[in-house]
Amino acid sequence: MKTVLVVGAGGQVGRALCARDGRDGVTIVGLGRADLDITDLDLVRTAVAARPFAAVINAAAYTAVDRAESDSAAAYAINRDGPRNLALACAERGVPLLHISTDYVFDGTATGAYREDDPVGPTGIYGISKLEGEEAVRAAHPHHIILRTAWVYAASTGNFVATMLRLAAERPELRVVADQRGGPTEAGAIADALLSIVGQLEQGRLWGTYHFSGAPAVTWHGFAEAIVAVGAARLPQVPAVTAIGTADYPTPARRPANSVLDCSKIEAQFGIRQPDWQASLGTIVETIQTAVLGQRDHSGNSAR
Repeated sequence: MKTVLVVGAGGQVGRALCARDGRDGVTIVGLGRADLDITDLDLVRTAVAARPFAAVINAAAYTAVDRAESDSAAAYAINRDGPRNLALACAERGVPLLHISTDYVFDGTATGAYREDDPVGPTGIYGISKLEGEEAVRAAHPHHIILRTAWVYAASTGNFVATMLRLAAERPELRVVADQRGGPTEAGAIADALLSIVGQLEQGRLWGTYHFSGAPAVTWHGFAEAIVAVGAARLPQVPAVTAIGTADYPTPARRPANSVLDCSKIEAQFGIRQPDWQASLGTIVETIQTAVLGQRDHSGNSAR
């Protein structure tokens, strides 16, 4: 039985990891924000030394992309200093560290899918802080896995799927950006990928940076159309989903136009394939509508 420490247990990926406690011979010890301040190195050292962990997974992050522009100190503390502390503590104990990063380390101007060794160039505080977190991990601990992902969603609030379903029940029209493209990634798929890597570390210890996101690539507008179509039975009326440009929806932080990640390396090294977001969307939408938003079936049938 392996024991894995999950930091950031209250987030989307952290919750998915904790839900897998006991599977495949893995015990999960989850610590949320209230349990561990990752910006305090002494506290991090104590947490990592608490048990003989097989690995530590850092799922903690400051993800408020726009707020980071005016709250940079908090973004850097959580996204740069926290990972550095975890890497230092893990290196001292000889424990592998798996760290989650983001497509925002790229500027989004590439025409094709981003590979792990493509030049980085974040354009906002969030992306810069995440990139500096990656660099801190690499500098402090050779035995690391950095997993970049994108467009994360789960059966909870605070993500694009839940927001679209809530707004779809309130508005006759949804205006959604159609010139940004990426791969929606269900949090459970990320959790499965991370635990699969943990299970294979002893076989080859293929340290480094990997990309993992959902397929096929889609725009935010296309993703919204799919969400509304799947959830239509529980909406009082089905809204129009209108395509707009990024310029029509200004935000404090610039979003990458291209967030598509090339995931061939993780498949070659670990046998982990890109998840099909379309396959999991129905279950996620139903859970959000019934358990989170309390939306009921308006079709006259038993919606699934």
